[in-house]
Amino acid sequence: MSTAAKGLAGVVAAETEMSFIDGERGVLEYVGIPIDELARNSTFEETVFLLWNRRLPTASELESFASEIRAAYGIPQRALDMINSLPDSAEPMHVLRSLISYLALEDDNPNSVDPSEVRSKAIRLLAQAPIITAAFDRKRRGVEFVAPDASLSLAGNFLYMLNGEKPTETMERALDVCLILHADHGLNASTFTSRVIISTLSDIYSALTGAVGALRGPLHGGANEGVMLMLNEIGSLDEVEPYVMGKLSRKEKIMGMGHRVYKTLDPRATYLKTLAEQLARDTNNYDLYEKSRNVEQIMEREVGAKGIYPNVDFYSATTYHCIGLRLDLFTPMFAISRISGWTGHCLEQLAAGRLIRPSAEYIGPHEQPYVPIGDRSS
Repeated sequence: MSTAAKGLAGVVAAETEMSFIDGERGVLEYVGIPIDELARNSTFEETVFLLWNRRLPTASELESFASEIRAAYGIPQRALDMINSLPDSAEPMHVLRSLISYLALEDDNPNSVDPSEVRSKAIRLLAQAPIITAAFDRKRRGVEFVAPDASLSLAGNFLYMLNGEKPTETMERALDVCLILHADHGLNASTFTSRVIISTLSDIYSALTGAVGALRGPLHGGANEGVMLMLNEIGSLDEVEPYVMGKLSRKEKIMGMGHRVYKTLDPRATYLKTLAEQLARDTNNYDLYEKSRNVEQIMEREVGAKGIYPNVDFYSATTYHCIGLRLDLFTPMFAISRISGWTGHCLEQLAAGRLIRPSAEYIGPHEQPYVPIGDRSS
């Protein structure tokens, strides 16, 4: 008799050339390149090219690819009208999910699964998701929409549209690094969702709508919001120790600590920690970084032997706060980045050409009689 793998742990459900993970050794590679090297040396646009083409671009190829993305900045007027009609209380992740779905209605051929057409749609979605997010945030704050600037990188343009002024070089670089770090991560819940949907030969809009829905959950993409809420609960540095020890004594989770895959330090957190410290100093938020560092030190002292270390969400929370993102924009930024991975996986799945249809282990009764409704007890 088969035995179900809880949460599909250990089950290999797809092949990919995009990212490699070794949780025991703390390794993450995009097409064989360690994530820390990419975070320190690459750009988000170059990283997307790497994931989609399985190689780094030449200078001219990168310029052309970045130009393709920037040419797709801007959203249809009807989509902007829809954003302006939404209640200010709407959650940005619900807005992003709904608008990605709506964009299919603005596409003359939304159902195509031809790889070249899917790639073109992927570029538009990658370019327009940040604009949807920035437009809604400005709408709910009651400030005028800022048109995109095609001279800016995807990270720089998002911050410009969000804040109404061009970001500092440090802020733009910090967001760019966060986008690189979140671009792809194996067959996680949202990526698996996108591959299941596209395996039915559905469309890229449906696949990404489902992926955004999966990412919204607090056990997946919503974790960095939980980190920020935790840091806000800790009033001062003196309160870190009793806060953490109290949580541990009650067997409560410390947000941003530990990972389903990594049994050592999340490799995405290495450079991000350095960047968060620099950004915190530059923006007068160093107390936030210090609280984070103290939490990490206490956790290392108390439970380090159990393989519980900071994950990428732990220091991305400080980074996002320092560049001026409201708390409920943290997970949309994750989604904006992960669109690159989702679409790359959808292209892989289309090339594989097989419907994903796992089995379920039935654990209910057998050979039960049908009881007429008049004979059933309440």
